Order: sequence, then C-alpha cells, then structure tokens
Amino acid sequence: MNFEKVRKILEKQKYAIVGNHSGVQVCRWTRNSLNKRGVCWKEKFYGIKSHRCCQMSPAIMWCENSCLHCWRPIELNLGIKLKTIDEPVEILDKIIEARKNLLIGFKGNKKISKKKFEESLEPELFTFSLSGEPTLYPRLGEMFREIRKRGKISFLVTNGLNPDVLKKLDEEESLPTQLTISCNAPNKKLFKIWHRSRKRNAWEKFNESIELLKKLKGKVRRVVQLTLVKKGSGKFGRISNMEDGHIKEYANLIKRAEPDFVHINGFKSIGYARERMGYDKQPWHYEVKRFAEKLVDELGGGWRVLGEEKKSCVVLIGRKRRGMKIRKI
Repeated sequence: MNFEKVRKILEKQKYAIVGNHSGVQVCRWTRNSLNKRGVCWKEKFYGIKSHRCCQMSPAIMWCENSCLHCWRPIELNLGIKLKTIDEPVEILDKIIEARKNLLIGFKGNKKISKKKFEESLEPELFTFSLSGEPTLYPRLGEMFREIRKRGKISFLVTNGLNPDVLKKLDEEESLPTQLTISCNAPNKKLFKIWHRSRKRNAWEKFNESIELLKKLKGKVRRVVQLTLVKKGSGKFGRISNMEDGHIKEYANLIKRAEPDFVHINGFKSIGYARERMGYDKQPWHYEVKRFAEKLVDELGGGWRVLGEEKKSCVVLIGRKRRGMKIRKI
C-alpha cells in the first residue's frame, strides 16, 4: 500500500497528515479535558496539562514491528525506511497548525473555557507516541533540540530496536525530556511472537537499549512501559504476557535498565487491535494493580506503587515520589 492510500484512510480516522511522513491526532484525553470530563494519567502523575499535549509522530506508518496489542493501524505499515525526509522545524510548525485546525471546532462550544481553549492551541508537551516508530526519522535529535529551544517538553516512546539512534541522541546532547522504552514481552520466545518484528535481531537490539537506559541516568527521565494482556479467546487467545511466571523476567529487565519509573498498562481492545484480540483479553484494573504489586515485591530495593489511574487502567511504580512532576517548561 502506498502513502497516499494510507493518508486517505488515516484522515478519515481524524489524523492530520503533515508533509511526507508525519502526523498528529487530538487525543481523547485532550478532548475530555476541554469538555471537563477528566484528564490523562500524564497530568495526574507528571503535571502535564492534557489540553496542551500534542500527540504526534514523525514516522506515522513506518515501524519494524507488528505488535499483537497495538491499536494503531499496523496493517497499513509502510516499512522501515522513510523515502523523503522533511525538515524538523517545518514538521513542528505544520504539526502545530494542523492540530489547531483539528481543535477549532471546540471554539464555538460555550461550555468550554475560552482561556483553556486558547491555551490548548499552543502545546507544551510533544509526545512522540501516536503511531509508527519515531526513531526511524533520521533527524530526530534536531527536532528535540528545537522543542527545547521553544521552552517545551518532549516525550519519546520507542520500541527500543534502534539503540544506535538513542546513543546518537545522547552524544549530540539531543535527548528528549523523557525517554520511554516499551517492554511488552519478558523473554526472547514471547518477544518474537508478540512483536512480529521485521528485524531478525530484534531481541538483541531491544536488550542493547535496555542496557543503554541505565547509562543515561541523570541525563533524561527514563521509563520502562509494560502493556499487559491476559489469556482469552480468539486467534491469539492463549497468548498472555502477564502470567506470574513472567514477573521475575520483567524484574530482571527492569533491574538492568534501572529506570526512574515503570508504567504498567492494561491492554484495551480498541481500534485495529479488536481484529486480533477480543475484549476478554483486557485485564481489569485490579488485575493490573495486583501484577504491579507482585512486580514491586520482586524488584525490592525501595520500589513501590507511586500512583494509579483506574480510568486508564495504569499503575505507576518507582523508588521515590520526588521528581515525578515536570514543573519547568
């Protein structure tokens, strides 16, 4: 499938496509915040205002993996190499403008605070987690430097398959505000089944990134993110990554990474994931919390539950509360 066909499909799903490979979408929690229906867990845990969060991607449908749990349209995957590379500053400016256009419909809603709406048009957080793998964009460091230059915050969520890119970001002093590595399989066998990666050495590259995370202490806020899926029915019904036997394996990976925080999320059967995994594979919040508590016990060394958000089915664990909030913009 070519990019123009993908563009039309994504635009019907209310993505805004920018340039040759980037995109933005207004998150559900941004809309909820404007409508006074609650905020994202990132606001609760880290102090980031949901109405000022810009969820974007510089590689909208390019990724090495085809993860079973991914709600994004991975069936439209365009490969792992961007053909035409757009300028970082141009991407950011167009992303902001496209996001404004997506938000403009809220302006006429009398129930929404005019001040809050105006604030929403100028994002303070750029979170690289919309779709695709951001580290495939070769000028990522320049983009993070530009975001920092504008006095804004950047979150990078990566599959960890490009440790050389992370090393380059470090060497060029271009790291984001927060770096998150997704860890959805605790061992090589399950990793291969779960991620269905195009890279033959994907597990090895992932482990390189895990080791690198430890070395980045003090340079960037570091996070490991788990998305838990339980057993259920359907094509992948027997596959689960949240059995008790996995807890020690996850703990070993986390100990090697030494992150500041760990996000433990419950899978949601939404979007394209519904074709692969049914609703009965969604864990309840109490199941996610119970898993988190067992993981904390296995980790020891001062690890504890720092926060939870039932609506989003997410639990945050770490060693200390101090430093959770991001106060400086």
